[in-house]
Amino acid sequence: MMPRERLTPKEIQVATLVWEGLTNREIGKLMGTTEQVIKNHLRSTFDKLGVWSRLELAMYVASHGGKNWVGELERAVFPMARAAAG
Repeated sequence: MMPRERLTPKEIQVATLVWEGLTNREIGKLMGTTEQVIKNHLRSTFDKLGVWSRLELAMYVASHGGKNWVGELERAVFPMARAAAG
């Protein structure tokens, strides 16, 4: 299993938003949660991917098909909406 495949949908969302340049506070507001929860997601994501910083995380996402992460996230988080639309 690739490290990225171990991420939860929330961790994928946070990683993608970091890659897009949002701050923890901005991500928290967007996801409707606190900045501390975002920090917890980041810590877990760092551990799973073997990175040490937001910059390394953004570089990981970019080098592993960053644009594709958004589509994968939508399929993971909204599978019922996609089925109803199709």
